[in-house]
Amino acid sequence: MTTVPEAGAPATQPDAMAPSRDRRGSPIPTGALIATRFLELRKRRGLMITLVLVTIGIPSVFLAVRLLLHAVAPATYGPAGGYQTYTGLTAGVLYTFGFIVAATLGCTAGSVDLSEGMFRHLVVTGRSRLALYLARIPAGLAILVPLVAIGFTVVCAVCVFAAPTTLSLNGISVPAGMSQTQLDTWAADHATEVICDLPSTNVPLDVPCGTAPTGPGPRISTTPPGNPVAPSEAELRAVATRVAQQNWTFYERQFRYPSESLMIKTGLWLELEAAVGFLVGLGLGSLLGQRTVALVLMIVLEVVLTPIVIRVRIPHLENLERAVVGVATAHLEPGQLPLAFGGGGRDFRLTESTTTAICVILAWIIGWSILGAWRMMTRDA
Repeated sequence: MTTVPEAGAPATQPDAMAPSRDRRGSPIPTGALIATRFLELRKRRGLMITLVLVTIGIPSVFLAVRLLLHAVAPATYGPAGGYQTYTGLTAGVLYTFGFIVAATLGCTAGSVDLSEGMFRHLVVTGRSRLALYLARIPAGLAILVPLVAIGFTVVCAVCVFAAPTTLSLNGISVPAGMSQTQLDTWAADHATEVICDLPSTNVPLDVPCGTAPTGPGPRISTTPPGNPVAPSEAELRAVATRVAQQNWTFYERQFRYPSESLMIKTGLWLELEAAVGFLVGLGLGSLLGQRTVALVLMIVLEVVLTPIVIRVRIPHLENLERAVVGVATAHLEPGQLPLAFGGGGRDFRLTESTTTAICVILAWIIGWSILGAWRMMTRDA
């Protein structure tokens, strides 16, 4: 049934009374805006291929070659996996290259609208410039985090399932996971091998080790040459135990394959390094308005400046050195990994607390994000 309003009654306008749903001016990015930013980055095929090749391709090819060589000639080439391979790939390859590819993605995301002439069109739509910048953060991390996780998972899987059956301690095959008492007992049962091959100091015995073309091989001895005295078995066992005790600190840091806790900590550390590289690159790319210069600066920061600052202590500038984000992320490196850049981790020349490292990382992330957002909000369309 249709009702007709009475004469003189004001006509109602429900559309005018309803609240406006136009959120283009909101500084908070919508899901649709984030999805659009994600698709824009994903459709850049050259960039995506580069990201996949570096984060997944390099470790996969390296491990595949090692698996193939071990399968063809196991006596010549050792197992493809293991703790040493894991530490080399994570602290040496994924750590550095993960930061670089993350910075590449960040610098691209921060400057793509300007380089392609789309910034003016986006501003004309009435969308908040701050929302346009913030939408790039979840969009870029949605691409970066899975790639780093996949590459790291490949490394973990091969290093665990293709690990050696025994440890190699200075060329000697040693059972893994022994306590100090068990190592002493094992060393006493393999006295000559331990005394000859493991590094030691103050060994008061004359023990022939190996063979040489002109006669007996080198001797470990403190007795006068020419009158060697054959040690008794009890003396050999006692000295081998002493050598094992001298090498205990080195032995307890050796593993056949990484533990679950180490893999979890390393994965989080690598994701943090990649996230820092992306966010700093995003802010720098937005600030400069171009990708090339921003990317070069990020590479110099990671490959040149950070290793120098970690290795060298400059008097009166230590606090400035602590402010470098690479020093802070290297400080958070899991303790069972080798030293980042050959100078970070446990043997820091530049001492700082974990709290300081976290504050430096947050300052870089927040500071560069503010600079990038400010430049986007004030840039002429």
